[in-house]
Amino acid sequence: MVRTDKRALMMRSGASVLKELIASSNGKYYPYRIFSAQEIKLATNSYDQKNVIAKDTSYNLYTMYKGFWQERLISVLQFHGHECRPRAYESCINNVTYAARMSHNHILKLIGCCLETPIPILVFESVQYGTLWDRILGAPQPHFDPLLLKHRLKIAMDIAHALAYLHFGFPRPIVFRNFKTSCILFNEENVAKLFDFSLSISIPEGETHITDTVMGTWGYCAPEYMRTGVFNEKSDVFSFGVFLFELLTGWDVSDLVKDTQDLVCPFNEYLKNYFEDNRFTEILDPIIVEDVLSIEKEQQLHASAQLSFECIKDSPADRPSMVDVAKKLRQIYRSL
Repeated sequence: MVRTDKRALMMRSGASVLKELIASSNGKYYPYRIFSAQEIKLATNSYDQKNVIAKDTSYNLYTMYKGFWQERLISVLQFHGHECRPRAYESCINNVTYAARMSHNHILKLIGCCLETPIPILVFESVQYGTLWDRILGAPQPHFDPLLLKHRLKIAMDIAHALAYLHFGFPRPIVFRNFKTSCILFNEENVAKLFDFSLSISIPEGETHITDTVMGTWGYCAPEYMRTGVFNEKSDVFSFGVFLFELLTGWDVSDLVKDTQDLVCPFNEYLKNYFEDNRFTEILDPIIVEDVLSIEKEQQLHASAQLSFECIKDSPADRPSMVDVAKKLRQIYRSL
């Protein structure tokens, strides 16, 4: 009976995964390894809480664990719920659909999945060092070195290239749609990796945007998306601008948005005041302030802050593309 149930789950999950992959990849097949539920259980030491790398704090959709399989470090993404929780199942399938197509140094690589559970369990390359949110917004962690300006700009540059790859590296642009600091993980070499394609979607051929129910994280969503449900690549650019602001200031934007709800000016107007009054240094992360000891670094910091402001402009047409953002960050990084 148990074997029959497992086979039914594998056929159902496998069919869903393949259907989504084929629909999104013009019939191409992207192979990945199939793990058993027992292999995953052994790899994570029965999902030991000591092995938790990251959790979805917005919707409690998943937990990511570090694991060890065949003398190799891996990361295991387990979605919470069951078949009666369609949001978790759809998010899982969406992650397989897009992660399996990725070939980029700064996008977390999918190794395989387990289809024996009601919701498939995904296996990725190893990322043992937590999320960027943990590093700059969470409680101080003495085993991590402080992130200085050059390292933060390296992270921003690398992730900008990853988003540009999504926007321009496929026949149909992929909108990440829920980009934020908790979507960035670090491997053992401290290399930043983008993950969590739960809300990602490809823009239909011949279209310039998509209209859908507003989903995402408050504070990161572009204003046009919040107002109308319309979004495209420029919505990701807005989210990146918010991310860059957090990276430079160490502020949690969700807290800032709560504080500015009663203001007449929206979030970007709030920031504009700091730029126009040359007071941006007042809200910089103290770690960066201590690190910036030269005029050259001050200039690069100002250029980075200005880029953040360009990305969060109210009109999508006034925002740069992610390719332009990546180029600008590369120039800034190389000049440090």
